[in-house]
Amino acid sequence: MTGIILDSILMMLLVAAIGYGVKLERKLKGLREGQLAFAGAVKELNNAAGRAEQALATLRASGAETDLLHDRIIKARQVKQELEVLISRAPKQAATAATAAARAPAPVKEEEPLELVSTMALVTEESERARRMASLMQRIEQASAAMPAQAAKPVKEAENGGLTGMLQALAANQAAQQSLNRARRSLDEDLFAA
Repeated sequence: MTGIILDSILMMLLVAAIGYGVKLERKLKGLREGQLAFAGAVKELNNAAGRAEQALATLRASGAETDLLHDRIIKARQVKQELEVLISRAPKQAATAATAAARAPAPVKEEEPLELVSTMALVTEESERARRMASLMQRIEQASAAMPAQAAKPVKEAENGGLTGMLQALAANQAAQQSLNRARRSLDEDLFAA
């Protein structure tokens, strides 16, 4: 009988051990699932950190580009102000240049050093344009003088104020257009330089 009692106690202990083992297995299974979920969360966090680093690098590059664009905008505003001043002065300078070119004798060409050639080319180009405008004014005046006497009277009256003013306006418009085009080219080069 004692054997049966000992056997029954042993069976109860075995049943309790099996129950505890099943319970422990469930807890371990839950722990493994939690560990896998934690590993997935760590991978997602790692990916998110990588994306954040890339976004930060992009943001820094954008900041540098923004600074560059801001500098270019400031420079463009300065060029715009300079253009406005040049355009406001253009009619006066064009009239002065046209009369000076008409009075000045043809320049004598001398050999110049290579360094001065590029800067002198710009000055020569401007003086050449002024000389052509003066020449055009002289041709128009000669053509109006060569007209028959009856057609010349209204032209002479208009020539005193109208023709000269119109030629000066044309010269001023040409000079303003040239300086505006130069400034635009310079601005484009500055803005789109790599």
